[in-house]
Amino acid sequence: MANDAPDNPTQSLKGRGAISNLAGRFVDQVSSRESDGWETLLEPQERIETVAIEEKAKSIIATNNSPDIPFTQSINAYRGCEHGCVYCYARPAHAYMDLSPGLDFETRLFYKPNAVELLESALRKKSYRCSPIAMGTNTDPYQPLEKDKQITRRILETLQRYRHPVTLVTKSQLILRDLPILAEMARDNLVHVGISVTTLDHELKRRLEPRTAGPAARLRTIEALANAGIPAAVMAAPMIPALNDSELEQILTQAHGAGAIHAAYILLRLPYEVAPLFRQWLAEHYPERAQHVMSLVQQSRGGKDNQTEFGQRQRGTGVFAQLLQQRFRITCRKLGLNARKLDLDCSQFTLPPQSGDQQSLF
Repeated sequence: MANDAPDNPTQSLKGRGAISNLAGRFVDQVSSRESDGWETLLEPQERIETVAIEEKAKSIIATNNSPDIPFTQSINAYRGCEHGCVYCYARPAHAYMDLSPGLDFETRLFYKPNAVELLESALRKKSYRCSPIAMGTNTDPYQPLEKDKQITRRILETLQRYRHPVTLVTKSQLILRDLPILAEMARDNLVHVGISVTTLDHELKRRLEPRTAGPAARLRTIEALANAGIPAAVMAAPMIPALNDSELEQILTQAHGAGAIHAAYILLRLPYEVAPLFRQWLAEHYPERAQHVMSLVQQSRGGKDNQTEFGQRQRGTGVFAQLLQQRFRITCRKLGLNARKLDLDCSQFTLPPQSGDQQSLF
């Protein structure tokens, strides 16, 4: 699965977030390109095409017991994400595929064509206990590849047949394609949706999240969901010190005006290979403030680039993190966000008849 992306950072590629194909931590040997001073005589590097790779998964529902995560079950229909968000904490997972968490993560995508069959099998096990399934926890379920593969849509159709609750988080307007399904599920309290709004600055969005919907489009998506009766939340994530944290109040206010009734935020996380990728990105796009950004990050992460401890990894520690949390709480209280808990109904879960099965399952 060789890629033509650069191994070492040179300059950003149009429509891509990462600057390089930084080697994953499991790679035994690393190759690099060295300059010989003749770059000006070479043709500009061609754009890197996205490649979709079929993956026959062995299971589809992932479980966790993390105390700082509000769900115990999740589904990821895809590995990698073409949105190319440079800060994405899911990037290191590509190292397990012997690929780079850098440009490979956003250009070498894996899709799971047997996802629905695996889901049906899991839901029909006698040992299965219903709890909301989260989608969009690792890679975006509505990234561009979904328009062709429609795996997320077929998963939603399956969950609807089983009357199984689901939550979704996305940056994409493509979710509006499934508005009729989501509206029907919402009437039975089986779904709520979070729309990630990282910034209201289109230029920052273009650099930070190159293949995502623009800020205005995301606000319109919140409005369309709310108008259809679907509980909508705004995810102000990640908050990056000295880059987008000043927008927190405005993001929450505009999302609330569009119809969001719930809100959450996460302080920037930089696990494993994400930290050097983010540093490369900062040096390329914001060299004048790169040192200041990372200084505040480390002040909020116990002197390191990242924290992994439960209860701290999402919010951080220190003065900056505490002030950010206070600002979030004050704004939510002022706007009336998070006034009620969004609990979904698990009591409706039922096993529909299988194809050709005329007997009642009860």
